[in-house]
Amino acid sequence: MGQFDGHSVAARAELLPSSARTLWDSGIRYKLLLDVNNAIINQTTREDLFHALAREIRKIVAYDRFSINIYDSASKMLRWFASAEGVSVKSMDDSPRSLEEGPVARAVIVSRQPVIIPDMSAYTHWHTIRLMKAAGLGATMAFPLIVRSDVLGSLHFSFRETPENLEELKEFLVELSGQVAVAVDNMLAHTKLVEVNASLQQQKDYLLKHADTRYRPADFFYCSPAMRKIMREIEVIADSDASVLLTGETGTGKDYIARFIHHLSSRRNALFVKVNCPSLAATLFESELFGHTKGAFTGADAKRVGRFEMAAGGTVFLDEIAELPPQLQAKLLHVLQDRRFERVGDSHPIEANFRVIAATNSDLKKALNEKNFRPDLFYRLNAISFHIPPLRERSEEIEPLVHRLTEAEALATHRVPPVFTAEAIAALKQHSWPGNVRELRNVMNRLVIVYSGKQVTRHDIEPLLDIGQVEVQQTPTVLADVERTHLIKVLTMSRGVVGGRKGAAAVLNLPKSTLQYKLRKHGLNPQDYR
Repeated sequence: MGQFDGHSVAARAELLPSSARTLWDSGIRYKLLLDVNNAIINQTTREDLFHALAREIRKIVAYDRFSINIYDSASKMLRWFASAEGVSVKSMDDSPRSLEEGPVARAVIVSRQPVIIPDMSAYTHWHTIRLMKAAGLGATMAFPLIVRSDVLGSLHFSFRETPENLEELKEFLVELSGQVAVAVDNMLAHTKLVEVNASLQQQKDYLLKHADTRYRPADFFYCSPAMRKIMREIEVIADSDASVLLTGETGTGKDYIARFIHHLSSRRNALFVKVNCPSLAATLFESELFGHTKGAFTGADAKRVGRFEMAAGGTVFLDEIAELPPQLQAKLLHVLQDRRFERVGDSHPIEANFRVIAATNSDLKKALNEKNFRPDLFYRLNAISFHIPPLRERSEEIEPLVHRLTEAEALATHRVPPVFTAEAIAALKQHSWPGNVRELRNVMNRLVIVYSGKQVTRHDIEPLLDIGQVEVQQTPTVLADVERTHLIKVLTMSRGVVGGRKGAAAVLNLPKSTLQYKLRKHGLNPQDYR
């Protein structure tokens, strides 16, 4: 095959005197390089830049395959800047790959010099050369892409037949590689900036959506011996990277303690990213946690940064981990083991350094025995564990909590806190609190609204607590019945409204998705309470 496009060469040659009409005359070189520069200067994506380069260079050099490798010096890995143009080489167009798997690129990157192979038949001991030969290619040329003394990657041209005037072509392509290196470097910097801006915007959106001013470390109150012991141990382990498993009934403060651990750790300046496991649909599990590329599936109109990537340098909180289906547990385990994952629609692995805190109100040992929870995932999460005792087992905290919670709510709502009689406090201490501190907070919030600045008696409290009910042993079955009864009571109070400021989710201080999950679990339909 000939080396050049005859029409374009002739057109350029007519611009010069006959005595100077050599293809690689400095004037023609400058004009060719200028044409390439003008064609690529306004490109805004890697693919567009690569195709513009391929198109313009093809007018000058009749290559059969054109490609650009990007080299990551930290991981010693090669990846394509974009899909190669021209002849496809089986098993060679996948990305990424190690430097050892690309001997031509390796030679260029290590030596920082061009590598010219006029006849690849002499190099068939290299696997990639054999693949190229099998695709019909006979010669190849590769050039280092060097920017600010750093090797960015390599520029490759391959041919079915050895080009004529090889040395002159080499000299021109050395000049061209410098121009391509600057363009590729600028595009990578632009792409990185776009990704950083998008990531910052997603982090901002996440923080605005999930910000909860109630989780102030100074407001986390405890005084019982059991909680003092737990918090002393938490202070010891907070700054390690060990996974933490928090167990305890709903409303005992597992979410609060997870945030407290994050706040005490050196990761406090990065994000605390909460993942509500019951709300993760199997079809969106990978997209939600790993992210996706634009166009990865119907509706993926833009690239999405997943929860794990967002938590890089920070903490991932896996709430209600026991509710994760077994098939999703396996995918989660793989990521927790390697701290590597791929966005949906992308084959480029992403590494993220995050700490894992998990929580559950279920009996995980029972789930293990019933084969509903993977043992390997359990041991991965259970490096350090804390069981948070229910409020009924630390009744000495109820009275101080009542005063702190009512004062905080009164301050937030610009009201005067109510005054509790001794009988009212006794009634609160007698209650079993199936919803624990969360239930206590909700009751106090309602009392601040209804009895602002007034006296609260036992008579005022009993309708909210159902003190007269027969106390029963808190077995798992009974706890489920208590939870269902409590949900029915709240649905009745909210007249079947789930969301919104006055809905059941707000009363229970639960995410709407979590409440909907619990309603489905107990077979409750909000429509029945309207």
